[in-house]
Amino acid sequence: MFNRFTCFFAFLLFSLFSFGIQKNQKLNFIIVFVDDMGYGDLGVFGNPTISTPNLDKMAYEGQKWTQFYSASPVCTPSRAALLTGRLPVRSGMTGVLFPNSLNGLPSSEFTIAEKLKENKYKTAIVGKWHLGHKKKYLPLNHGFDYYYGIPYSNDMDKINKNPYWSEYKRNELDSKSYNVPLIENFDIIERPVDQTTITDRYTKKTIELINEYKDDRFFIYLSHNLPHIPLYASKKFFGKSKRGLYGDVIEEIDHGVGLITEELKKLNLEKNTVVVFTSDNGPWLVYKNHSGSAGPLRNGKGTTWEGGVRVPAIFWGSNIKPGVIDDIGSTLDIYSTFLSISGIEQQKNMLVDGFDLSKTLFESKKSPRKDMFFYNGDELYAARLGNFKLHLKTKDWFKEPKTHHPPLLFNLNNDPSEKFNIAKENPEKIQEILNLIERHNLKLVRG
Repeated sequence: MFNRFTCFFAFLLFSLFSFGIQKNQKLNFIIVFVDDMGYGDLGVFGNPTISTPNLDKMAYEGQKWTQFYSASPVCTPSRAALLTGRLPVRSGMTGVLFPNSLNGLPSSEFTIAEKLKENKYKTAIVGKWHLGHKKKYLPLNHGFDYYYGIPYSNDMDKINKNPYWSEYKRNELDSKSYNVPLIENFDIIERPVDQTTITDRYTKKTIELINEYKDDRFFIYLSHNLPHIPLYASKKFFGKSKRGLYGDVIEEIDHGVGLITEELKKLNLEKNTVVVFTSDNGPWLVYKNHSGSAGPLRNGKGTTWEGGVRVPAIFWGSNIKPGVIDDIGSTLDIYSTFLSISGIEQQKNMLVDGFDLSKTLFESKKSPRKDMFFYNGDELYAARLGNFKLHLKTKDWFKEPKTHHPPLLFNLNNDPSEKFNIAKENPEKIQEILNLIERHNLKLVRG
């Protein structure tokens, strides 16, 4: 008995010590954030015609999260939430910014990059920023040491009034109708940027930075501006996918992710680097074959239905316990998780909406997130508690919102497509979620 107890105690101490070492290693972090990719766009998430062997492999070697949410169904708010761990309504980043917008992410917000840089990390963003294009809002004023990318969506600054699909020729792609700038740090280095090569250039720049930072701790935020329309792929990938141009774009992104993970392995960095792959929101369905798929989920981008906010998510590297995680998680949680792993305290006197997922990643424990709140702009439209999701309002793209009395209720475990409203049979569950919303609103006032 003594020996067995001694062995068990030793094993327990070893496990705790190992996890403590994991959390004090100050791991490297890479976020690959794609634009408008749907829940059903990857092979490992069920797509039958888009080939994504590298992301599929990442999912098999790491963790695939099946109930992972973006904090917003549109671009700017989702990025603010990812970087700050706070609901966009707290920072005022509730709407999409445009080239004529004067505002951006407030300097009062703390980003992942700022917190890591304070703790001697090298920090860089490659790709789409979309949190303010004026100099005072650019990444170098929000904790990043280096910036290489475009300041807003790739369909903005259109030079002519031709519909976007008129840019596509049978044998070539041309992005010259969009006067989108490519910025390095604070300087415009190319305008209009050649979007047909941008995915490849983002991948190469990320690999260059990994090599530059390999002797330091680093955080690289690779924020692809695709597969947001207009769609572009390099000559190597154009016309290759069974899924057409949209598939070409996804397969080039997948190829780039494969090159990045292989570079990490070549440099022996995979064991002390966490890589996260996810999307800013669901597919922009109004563009039909030029949009992605939400798989079994209802609707897409711009809506708080599951297809607009539930996104594919993969965590890979650094001794992450392989498996499929069907607990709730969110892009909001990445901020708290990275800081926790690095042993960095969150800022005081500012409420954070994220949870620390590190024990799920490294020990396969249950996710601490049990609820999720879904905003359209600055208005709360829906909330999830456990398996149940309640809709106060719903809105399809470009349509007037509908208010629901009583609210709609769905059991997402039984009905991820949100087809069968079970409100009538579950008044107690509705009241429980309404009470949750009331407590949430009180908390929102405080922070």
